[in-house]
Amino acid sequence: MAIEQYQRDFIEFAIANGVLVFGEFTLKSGRQSPYFFNAGRFNTGSALAKLGQYYAAAIHAKGDSINYDVIFGPAYKGIPLSAATVIALATGEAQRDVPYSFNRKEKKDHGEGGNIVGAPLAGNVLIVDDVITAGTAIRESIEIINDTGAKLAGVVVAIDRQEKGGKSGRSAIQEIESEYKIPIVAVVALDTIVEYLREKGAEYATMLKAMEEYRSKYGATYN
Repeated sequence: MAIEQYQRDFIEFAIANGVLVFGEFTLKSGRQSPYFFNAGRFNTGSALAKLGQYYAAAIHAKGDSINYDVIFGPAYKGIPLSAATVIALATGEAQRDVPYSFNRKEKKDHGEGGNIVGAPLAGNVLIVDDVITAGTAIRESIEIINDTGAKLAGVVVAIDRQEKGGKSGRSAIQEIESEYKIPIVAVVALDTIVEYLREKGAEYATMLKAMEEYRSKYGATYN
């Protein structure tokens, strides 16, 4: 598979910031994973600004296949991610000034009230978040969008683990794409990371072997 330059840059950026690490990790599912991705480690101004650029690049790369009017960031991790993304869209290659909003966990009964902060959810709404694991948080966001009468345009995440969930042969991302008939865009996927390691050759040979074995065991089914 071909890796886009922004994807290669993102992987190196994630490794440099300790966000993408290799080793032995026990996931919430109980699986032993040879890698771990922790977007919370993008915790400085410069890192967040750069991260927004990669989200914007992934969105821009899709061209007209994603039609969106508003960016929505689910509380809590999606809030800084959505803000960073719209800044990058406005100042980067896309040159597009997009409104954004996010939700409160609890409704506010004074001041402006409600549980949505920022631009009104109207038209086509694109969700920006870090990852989709079980899909619970994304489904909550979809309910919020539907309640306003707006339309879900799609979802953008940093990484698609391309990992089957439970007894299903499909991943959470595949399930949501199928259920809601929307595109889900990831800056990188497990396949992208594996290909990057393969490009690096001997330097990452041990990691590549572990990643390929993990993908063979837990990789989602694609028909």
